[in-house]
Amino acid sequence: MTPEGVLSPAERKRLKARAHRLEPVVWIGGDGLTDAVIAEIERALAAHELIKVRAAGLAREARELALAQICARCAAQPVQHIGKVLVLFRRKPEPDRQARERESRAPASRSSNRARAARARRAVRRS
Repeated sequence: MTPEGVLSPAERKRLKARAHRLEPVVWIGGDGLTDAVIAEIERALAAHELIKVRAAGLAREARELALAQICARCAAQPVQHIGKVLVLFRRKPEPDRQARERESRAPASRSSNRARAARARRAVRRS
């Protein structure tokens, strides 16, 4: 993402390709863009980073206005607007340094220990 927060054409192209297989996770109904809809979009962006929103209850001009409002209120970037489907992107924040260090020091899971033991048994059998 460019420093000023605008997606470059190459980034937009990659995001469109990623969004192609997605289904809408939020629907905007006849009541329009309510606080509840904004809250749901916030949750979806926090969980998925790239989402589709179906604006079924809005006219074309209202959809364009809703896209601008969503982007402003959710700090998201518009990726695409085709028909009644809006594609939005908001990069997940990088985990802080301490969290990354904790994760790197975390003990190995049981499944990885099992895999390591299985590899060791196979190596012993071969020798």
